Amino acid sequence: MKKLLIFMTFIVGLISAPVMAAEISKGVEINVTSQTNAYTGKKDKAYWTRVWYRKQAARGIYYKNRHFGKKKYSSKKRLSKKRYNRKRRSRVAKYSPRKRKYSRSGIVAKVNLSTQRMHVYKNGVHQYTWKVSSGRKGYRTPTGTWRVGHMTKMHYSRKYNNSPMPYSMFYKGGYAIHGTGAVSRLGRPASHGCVRLQTGNAAKLFSLMRKHGRGRVVVSY
Repeated sequence: MKKLLIFMTFIVGLISAPVMAAEISKGVEINVTSQTNAYTGKKDKAYWTRVWYRKQAARGIYYKNRHFGKKKYSSKKRLSKKRYNRKRRSRVAKYSPRKRKYSRSGIVAKVNLSTQRMHVYKNGVHQYTWKVSSGRKGYRTPTGTWRVGHMTKMHYSRKYNNSPMPYSMFYKGGYAIHGTGAVSRLGRPASHGCVRLQTGNAAKLFSLMRKHGRGRVVVSY
């Protein structure tokens, strides 16, 4: 049995000797401690640790480690979920799109339903004050802030017997600012929900909207 083991060792040495000699003649250094396990095909733990640190560095997160990564802490501090949501809500409240959107320059038509007046502003500077007629009893004029949408010099209302609506500026569905011939009713509620103006004033507002971009309508009490 002992002789058989010696013989087998000798045969293995003869087979592996030419391979080793060829590698040495090429000047290739044989890495005995390879990162890959020859039996399982898996890489060692240190390799995957380095991969993880590289992925974190790619995301901008660095850790202080003497072997892996840069010796630098992350500039982004990780917050708890509760603190993150609180900070996000405060940021949204401070820089909300609605707040910023309606503080920009442009044409703003502010309608006061209590006084039945419209105040027109251009780039924040007051330009005109006109009498209006909002929705009478049974026809409410909605309050809020909208951007002017469809604009037409002459519109006929299908809902109210093709009534003429000169210089119509629609801001909420079928609600619009438009001119009217019933000048004597201006200054008090008299419409079906729209905001009526004297036709000449409606033409001025229409021209301003066309020239400086479709502005905003603010209806309040």
